[in-house]
Amino acid sequence: MLLCGPSGSGKSLVAALAGLPVLRLDDFYKEGDDPTLPLVEGSSDIDWDHPESWDADEAVRAITELCAGSRTTVPVYDISLSARTGEATLDIGRTPVFVAEGIFAAEIVRRCHELGVLADALCLTRGPFTTFRRRFARDLKEGRKSVPFLLRRGWRLMRAERSIIARQTSLGASACDRDEALSRLAAAAAGRRVSTVDTAATP
Repeated sequence: MLLCGPSGSGKSLVAALAGLPVLRLDDFYKEGDDPTLPLVEGSSDIDWDHPESWDADEAVRAITELCAGSRTTVPVYDISLSARTGEATLDIGRTPVFVAEGIFAAEIVRRCHELGVLADALCLTRGPFTTFRRRFARDLKEGRKSVPFLLRRGWRLMRAERSIIARQTSLGASACDRDEALSRLAAAAAGRRVSTVDTAATP
C-alpha cells in the first residue's frame, strides 16, 4: 500500500492507526551534501519537496525485497542533519500487506504496479491551512530545520498544495480523507481490495 499526500497531511498517523507494518519512505532522502539535490527556484534553499531530493531506486528496491522475502535493509535518516546516520533491518513478518508512506510515494506507483507488488495507492488530503498548521507544529517540535526555513517552506507548500495533490493523483494515487484511507487499508489487509491504478497515467 503506497500512501502519499502533502507534507503534514497525516500519513504517518494513518499508517500507525492502520496497524500494519510501515516502511518510511522519507528515510530514502538524499544526503545534504549530494550534488544532485535540487534548489528552490530563485533561492539557495534545498528543495526537499522535489522528487529529485529522494532516492526512488532504493525505495523500490526495499519494497520489492519486502514483498519477496519480508525483510530488507533500510537507511536511518536524520532530517535535522540532512544525513543518513546508519541502517536498520525491517522485518514485516508474514503480513500480506504493508504500508510504504512518504511524500514521494506517488512517484513510484507505476513502477510498483508494473512489478506486481502494488495493492493500492492513496493520497491523503486535509486542506491547505490544516496541513500548514500540522506540518509547522510537527517540524518545529522535532527541530527538523531552522524556523525561517520552515516558514518559507510552509508558505510555499500551502500555496502549492492543490497542485501537489493534482500531481500525485495524476501519477495513480486516489485522493481520500483519513477515514476513507483507513477503510481502504483495512480492506487491502483483509484481501478485499485489488489495485485500481490507472496504468495509462503519465509517469
